[in-house]
Parts: sequence; structure tokens; C-alpha cells
Amino acid sequence: MEDERRVYWTEQMLQGYAFVEKLIAYEVRECGEGFASIPAAAEAAGVEMTFSDTKIVDDLERVYFIREGLVNDLIAIGQDMNERGWVLKIEEGYRSKGMQTKLVRKPAVFDAILKKCIWENKGQVPPTKEVFQRAIVLVANIPKIGTHMSGSAVDVSVFLRDGGEEVWRGNSYLEMSERTPMRSPFIDEVDLKNRLEITAMMEARGFMHFPQEFWHFNKGDAGAHLLTGEPGAAKYGPVHWDPKTNEVKAYEDPLSPLNSLEVIEREVAAAVERAK
Repeated sequence: MEDERRVYWTEQMLQGYAFVEKLIAYEVRECGEGFASIPAAAEAAGVEMTFSDTKIVDDLERVYFIREGLVNDLIAIGQDMNERGWVLKIEEGYRSKGMQTKLVRKPAVFDAILKKCIWENKGQVPPTKEVFQRAIVLVANIPKIGTHMSGSAVDVSVFLRDGGEEVWRGNSYLEMSERTPMRSPFIDEVDLKNRLEITAMMEARGFMHFPQEFWHFNKGDAGAHLLTGEPGAAKYGPVHWDPKTNEVKAYEDPLSPLNSLEVIEREVAAAVERAK
């Protein structure tokens, strides 16, 4: 069973990287659309939603904003879930370049990535290039593939309105294992059913799921175009957002890694030391 899990994980990582390569090549024409507050929109619509109250990394607060053209669809999903007896919890919204860069290096996140890479390599620390590629897939170490940096993605959990228990999906957010892909064969049937019901409600409003993560959904960006087969350039790409003016500016270097190979090499060494 351990070998089966390892083979499956490696296959998923390779598929994820192949998808990343398609994302990198896909045309984006940033539309310049501003952002809208998800909590404010939910309150105005009378929709019951909740939001994570933890820091994303260090002292950086999570930013529960999304593109203006997407917020109504997201609120409609919240309403759909309320009518189903569920409450949508937003775990993540927009991430700035600084937030995403730090997130890749966050010890809890990076240690989990390296631990999985070592497990994948049967106890051996893998070449830095492999860790670098896994970091690209798992935490979007390149801006163009980071749909949170485009303001076009949310990470979600779902809870019961009556009682508050989580609608269980095999693991809670944030899991990083062979159980993480949406259709992992290593979760129970009822957990898969919950994943797929939530996904159906998200995708009914155009928010597509990222196959390698059961909690991540995005719309209007290159990833969504690829997943739906929608032709033409995507209108949302990674942007710098000024919350005071609600102005956005496209990245000048969307393909430049947030953390270089050399930085990842240093992080690997630090993570190995922490594990001793």
C-alpha cells in the first residue's frame, strides 16, 4: 500500500507540473478589473459565510477580496450552500507577491513539501530541482500560475449550518499528501461524495477545481480556461493591487520564480536542520 501511495503521489505531481507548463504558455490579457470584499458582499446579500481568522504567514493577515466580476457568483455559491444546509468558509482569497513569496518559504509549508519529497524518494533528500518543481505545483512559486495572485481564486471549506461540524472531505484544509488530489483513491467513498458535491456547486457558478487540490477553485484565469476548454485569452493574471485606490497593475515578470533555485536550496538545508 505504501508503494501504491508513493506511485500515485508521484504521478499526481508530474500531472500537476504538466498542467503548470500549459498555464505558463497560455495567453493572458489582464483586464485591469478591481477587487471587491467577499465579507462585505456576503453581509449585504444576507448570506451566511465564514472566514479563516489565522495569519497566512508571519504577521500577514489573509485578504478576503476577489475580482469584482467574480464576487456575485461566489456569493451565489454561498447562498446555494445555505439552502443546502451548509456554510461556505473562505480559507484564502487574494495574495500579494510578498505574501506568496513568504508562503513558499513558511517553515510549516516548506517542511511539509520537503518531507513529502523525501518520502517520495524512499528516505533520501532529493535534488533541489525536484523540490523546486514540487514547490511550483504545490504553492505556486511562479506568479503566472498563482491564481490567488490574480484575485481569481479561493480556497474553501464547508460546514453544517446546524451543529457547525465540517462537511468532511477526507482531510481538513490544508492537507498535503496523496489524499490531497480531488479524486484520490485513498479517501472513503463518503468523503469523495462530499468533495464532488461541493465541487459541483462551485463549478455550477464557473469556479473550476484544481485537480491536485480538493479545496482550490478559480475562475476567469488561464487555469479555468484550460480546465473548461474556453477559447481566447484569459482576462485575469497576477496583479499588484492597491487596496486604497482599488487599482491593479499587471506583473512585469509573471514567469520569474518568486523564490529562485538558490533560495530553495538554502530552504532545503534549513528544513533538514529543523528536522534533526
